[in-house]
Order: sequence, then structure tokens, then C-alpha cells
Amino acid sequence: MGFKNIITKTLIALVATIAINYISSKAYSRLDITQDKRYTLSEASKKTIATTEEPIYIDVFLTGDMPSEFKRLQTEVKTLLDEFTEINDYIIISYVNPKEENPDINVLTTEMEKFGMPPLRVDVQENGKTSQEVIFPWAVINYNKKIEKVSLIKTNSNNPIDRINNSVQHLEYAFASAFKRITGKKEKKIGLLLGNDELESKYVYDFLSSLESSYRIIPFDLDSVNTKPIQTLKNLEQLDLIIAAKPQKAFTDKQKYALDQYTINGGKSLWLIDNVHVELDSISQHGETLALGRDLNLTDLFFQYGFRVNPVLVKDAYSANILTLDKNNQPNQTPWFYNPVVIPKIKHSIVNNINPVRFEFANTIDLLKQGINIKKTPLLQSSEYSATVGMPKIISTKEIELFKQKDIVKSLNKKDLTLAALLEGNFTSAYKHRVKPFEYDNHKDEHNSSKMIIIADGDVIKNQFSKGKPLPLGFDRNTNQTFGNKEFLLNSVNYLLDDTGLMNVRNKNVKIPFLDVERIANEKQKWQLINIILPLLLLVIFGFLFNYFRKRKYS
Repeated sequence: MGFKNIITKTLIALVATIAINYISSKAYSRLDITQDKRYTLSEASKKTIATTEEPIYIDVFLTGDMPSEFKRLQTEVKTLLDEFTEINDYIIISYVNPKEENPDINVLTTEMEKFGMPPLRVDVQENGKTSQEVIFPWAVINYNKKIEKVSLIKTNSNNPIDRINNSVQHLEYAFASAFKRITGKKEKKIGLLLGNDELESKYVYDFLSSLESSYRIIPFDLDSVNTKPIQTLKNLEQLDLIIAAKPQKAFTDKQKYALDQYTINGGKSLWLIDNVHVELDSISQHGETLALGRDLNLTDLFFQYGFRVNPVLVKDAYSANILTLDKNNQPNQTPWFYNPVVIPKIKHSIVNNINPVRFEFANTIDLLKQGINIKKTPLLQSSEYSATVGMPKIISTKEIELFKQKDIVKSLNKKDLTLAALLEGNFTSAYKHRVKPFEYDNHKDEHNSSKMIIIADGDVIKNQFSKGKPLPLGFDRNTNQTFGNKEFLLNSVNYLLDDTGLMNVRNKNVKIPFLDVERIANEKQKWQLINIILPLLLLVIFGFLFNYFRKRKYS
């Protein structure tokens, strides 16, 4: 009877084991027990990742030897990509150490920079010594002969722990948005306004190149409204969004009316306005220039919508450096108060977790009581140490010496000056109860839903050049810093076009626990001794007690 009982129990255990293995292979699931749910993908990300049924290759270059905090980032990247592969079997991941492919770090750096993937140089402290490590925090996605680069690091903090936290928080959005760009269809149309001396195409090359992966870009000459007003307005209304990139010539009444009706009919717009004229070439050649106010004939239009762009210049203690020559004609980096560097202060999906945005001779925006049915949100504001300069004004490089004075901050007595704002809601036509520049049968006075973003600096969208080739938008060749201009503008476009599914991922709040690096360095020997001696001591105590009680039991 006992033997049969053993056989029965063994068979039951064997069948149960086989059943559990079978069920687990068919019903696989993962459990995220982290407090911030950082390993739980959003529905928007899942939908984006699951859409393709063709191979997607991801090469990750964040591999090899690196500081401990970057090891943590490496782990988070791998964990996230593992989640991706659980959703889509067509995702194939490779981890490539570029240093093994090319040990010459200078040659490797040059090659990676050519592909738009500059390295990150970080200081490493170990055993009281400081060394510099070069890492490549990038990934490349290949799909159907198309390539998307993904930056794995956010450089908006000098604190290494904050930098890694921000980077981890950004990972899901960075990869999911890259997936969407590389696999999505171009359905919405964006018009780049021409006809009012806007920036040349070469200066907006990088930004437009970034948009072209997701949207159809159409140059739109607004001058045609002067000869074919009705047809121009109809063509304008076929666009989902218009971008005015630093117009420098005043708009005619017909152009304004066409833009007004476009807005009232629900059209979205991104305005980059300079209401002050500054000759940069004159500053470079002569060390000074006369800054003058610029009238674009848009004041009444903007006033009706509830804002005003002031013809003043902003000075800010938090500013980008420019290259100057010292007494020995050696290049020197000096803060230039007319180039504010703005760190977003509000929690909004457009500006959440982006790098600081670099401005150049920015104006200010007043948000008015006019337009009570329009919600107005300041997106970017100056620091608590800022000021405005009225026009006309001589701008001179001699002011750099003034900026170096310790009491200069006392003159920067303004704060939170609005440099970029979002307006959304019910817009009212600026031509309501007014004579129209041309007859339009479908004229509307109001619309229930429209949006626009106004940026009081036309150069925010402008990319720099190196050896005749455009650099990535936001990259400053003089300081080798990358600012958040591109990300800010791309987020603005996505928000205006209601492409917000993935943008909500940016609001995920992730906090990565780190060990205290300073304490580790100071207490390294102590903990090494504890880890060696304590186990041996416990073993000796256990042996002594074991023998003691054994002797007592059998004595």
C-alpha cells in the first residue's frame, strides 16, 4: 500500500509539473512591482511598437566600460528594449561597443560625429584620481532602409544622478517616438510660410529634416494672396499647421486676413517672431550695432488673440557663452546676457524633461485679458535675474565687461518674462465688425477650437553651420553644447497637431535609487573588511555553538 501511495504521489507531481510548464509557456506575463511603474509601457507606446510586421533592427552603442551611473542607464535601456521585444517579435537588438570596432578614440569620435552622434565625455573619480571616459550614449533604429538615431542621455543637468534620472525618464518616449517616425505614414501637412523675408531654407534645414519623417512639408508663398486671394485662402486651409520662421517684412492686410481666417477655421500655427532688428554682422565686424524695433503689422491681429510681442530685448544672468578674444588674441568663452538659456519651469508635455532652450536677442510676450475664451500658458520664461532693454539701443561687446561686475545682478531686477506661450481655445476674428481686405463668402467670426504657439525669438529655429554644412538644431559649435531647441519645437508641432498620444509618456515620473558615491569612496575599506571578517566570524561562532550543544547533548 505504501509503495502504491508513493507511485501515485510521484505521478501527480510529474503531471502537475508538466501542466504548469505548459500553461506558463502559453500564458507568459511580466509583473512590474516598482513604485513608479517604470517598466510598464503606456498604451500609446505599445500601439506604436506593435504596428509593424517587418524586421526592425536596433543597435545600442551604450556598452563597454563606463562609470557606475551609466551602467545603471545601460541596465534601464536593456530592460526597456526587452519589454519592446515581448510586444513585437520583429524587433532585433544588438549591443555594439564602438571602441572595440575602432580603438583609436580620436578617429572614432570623428566618425561618430559625422553621423550626428557626438560622444559624451565624463569625469570618473576612483581612488582619489580623476580620469576622463568617452562614451557613446546612442542607439540607431534601422527599418525598411530608413534610419533613426536615438539619444539615450539628457544633458540638462550637471549632477550625474539627476542626469541619469532624466535620461531614464525620457527613454520610453525617445524610442517610441523614433519608432513612430520611422514606421508611420505622413498624413498631416505643414506649410512653411514664405513671402515676408522669412529665414532661408538652409537655416531651418535640420528642423525641417526632422519633421519630414512624420509630416508632409509644403513651402507656401503667402504673396499669392495679393493676386489670387480666394484661391490662396482655400489652399491655406488645406494645411494642418503653418510655421512662420522669423518673418522680417511687414504683412499686408490681405495676408493678415488670410491668416486670420485660417486660424478661425481651426488652423494651427507656430509663430517665431523677432520684433527687434539686430545686425549680427555689424557686431562681429565693428563690435557694436544699433538695435531697432521692427513693425510686422501684426499687432492688431495678435492683440485680438490675447497677446502682444514687445519690441524690447531680454537680458538674463543665465545665458549662453559667446567666443571673444582676450588681450592676447586668444579665444575666450564669455557669458552674453542677450542670449538667454531658459530652463522650463512648468509641467507641460511640450517642455517637460527637455534640455534648456537657447535664445538669441529675445523679445517678451504679454498675455492680455483680451481673448477671454482662450487659455494662455507661458511655456518658457526668463530666470529670476533678468531685465528688458527698450529700443533703439546700441548693442556693444563692451557690455561684456559690465556683465563681469559682481553687482550687475542688481540691475537684473525682473523675473519670469514670458518668451514662449501656448494659446488654445475659442479665437475671435480680428476682422469682426471691420472692413475686410477682400470679399470672402465663407468668412467666420469665431471658432470653438484652435491652437497657436508664439515664440518671441526667430532664431530659436535656426541651425548653425560648420564647414558649410548645417549642424543639428540646438548644437552650439562655439561651446559644443546641445540645447533643447529642436526638442521644444518638435514637441510644439506634435502638440499643435494633436499628436499627443506619445507626448503624454513624457509626464511619467521615474526616480532611480542610487548609492551614495562619496560615501562609497570614503568607507570603501571599512565595508571591504566587514564583508571579509564578518562571515568568517559568524562561521567561527556557529562552529563553536554547534560543538558546544553537540557535546552537551551526548555527554
